[in-house]
Amino acid sequence: MTSAPARPRLSPPASLAPSEELLVALDIDGTIVQIDGYLHPVVAKGITAMRRRGAAVVLATGRGVDGVLPIARQLGMSDGYAVCANGAVVLQFDDSPAGYHLSDVVTFDPASALDQLRERIPSALFLVEDGNGDHYTTGPFPDGELATAPPIVPFERLRHMAATRVTVRAPDVPSAEFAELIADTGLHGVGYYIGWSAWLDIAPQGVSKASALEMLRGRLQIAPHATVAVGDGSNDVEMLAWAHYSVAMGQAPPQVQAQANEVTAPVTEGGLAYVLSAILTR
Repeated sequence: MTSAPARPRLSPPASLAPSEELLVALDIDGTIVQIDGYLHPVVAKGITAMRRRGAAVVLATGRGVDGVLPIARQLGMSDGYAVCANGAVVLQFDDSPAGYHLSDVVTFDPASALDQLRERIPSALFLVEDGNGDHYTTGPFPDGELATAPPIVPFERLRHMAATRVTVRAPDVPSAEFAELIADTGLHGVGYYIGWSAWLDIAPQGVSKASALEMLRGRLQIAPHATVAVGDGSNDVEMLAWAHYSVAMGQAPPQVQAQANEVTAPVTEGGLAYVLSAILTR
């Protein structure tokens, strides 16, 4: 008989009371949802409970706007904020027909990075998200990797867009080789994060989930010591270092876990629910 997974021992600071004076930043992929998009009911329940207690639960993700909205709907979020595109876009949920508006947008000129990367990885697919939250790509991505199918446009058109995010995907390149190619490219003037597969996200220089969250923290008048962050990827490192109390998911790489105060169970075991429960039951 298989024993149940061990419950992680988490000890959030006693000062983290679940109230409107608390900000809880949550990564989406690998934290809220599993790699196949599955949202464990106990995780959804924990997020709902935290919001009902008044906490400012902020979705913080590398996803674009169109990838965030389905998750927000699943969670019943009709108010609050989401940090998208690794901090370059902040949206606020509202009662408008769209259900949100973009409150803060940071763009950059992607031409140099695009040119460098196409020269280094000619077979790669390129995607740009503009300041309106719209996406354009040079070709179709593998099935299931994008929330919607963006228009396919010439590479030259992407070069002239004001971008909030550039994504580079090379399905035919092994992950380790892809990481080496990116390192050898020597990108300058931008921030970038390599994903689990041959996937690269590029953001404006100085922009991260942490920079957007710090802006929101000030806007919401929440004290620095009343901040929580949970994540699992390289694009969560700054966010985990920013939060007063940070937790890495159990499947996170060692370098990500090293930035967190504690480590919970993997996403496949509903690890986020343990974190939320530990705070809610203090």
